[in-house]
Amino acid sequence: MNIANILDEIEKVDGDIYERISPRRKAMKDFFRIGSKVAIVAAPLGIGSMLNKAYGQTVPAGVIAVLQYALTLEHFEYRFYERGSVLAPIPAGAEKTAIDTIRESELKHVNFLKTVITAAGATPVSEKVAYDFTAQGTFPTVFTSYATFLAVAQVLEDTGVRAYKGRAGELLGQKVYLTAALGIHAIEARHAAKIRSMRRMNGQAPTIKSYITGANDTGIAAANGNYVREDNVTQAGILITNINGQAISANAASEAFDEPLTAAEVLALVAPFGVS
Repeated sequence: MNIANILDEIEKVDGDIYERISPRRKAMKDFFRIGSKVAIVAAPLGIGSMLNKAYGQTVPAGVIAVLQYALTLEHFEYRFYERGSVLAPIPAGAEKTAIDTIRESELKHVNFLKTVITAAGATPVSEKVAYDFTAQGTFPTVFTSYATFLAVAQVLEDTGVRAYKGRAGELLGQKVYLTAALGIHAIEARHAAKIRSMRRMNGQAPTIKSYITGANDTGIAAANGNYVREDNVTQAGILITNINGQAISANAASEAFDEPLTAAEVLALVAPFGVS
């Protein structure tokens, strides 16, 4: 989609839009030609922010709260990968490249959310001064054992995906913000699938799939709380197992949906890492 063309169409019905939004039309068009995936995700929200300013609309406090919540989690995830990429014994080559790519992706999410929150007239929440990546000693070898590092990464990514899903409903009616949030949600899901495949290829979890199966498929008892309700086999009041006489197992039914986590649940799960 050529967003510059959309701006041209807007200009046809509102010739003064560029004066209210920015005196430099070319700069705006150049902004929307940025080619990264994160920029594409950001583009709808960029339009929304500028139109909000142009027409004097106020971003609802509830939307700001969801964005701040997302930024709190993204700060933490970025620092986890930033520290891990230096300290953890990650094999050189494709695996190191994958971790570095995820790290940079998390940083882009941080910067994107900070920009959006600022554009909405609020002050982005600051990251914590220090995090406890061992989760109060639960994972003491998180940065000395590659297996532990990947296991913790998987739990964090799985939890992050469900965290975004859990608050998506609060953005209903706010199309541009919901679109952007779901864009980040999709990227986080890719991260989760990649980490899971890396654990499988390394023999750490040889039977693990690229998506959650049941209440906890990590092989880590300490992570049980992060997978609450993931064994649910009922959706919209309909039992999925063996629906319409089809041979659908409980595992297959649970794999079909990620169960959302509430904000309170997520914050309780990450609290041992020093996130609040």
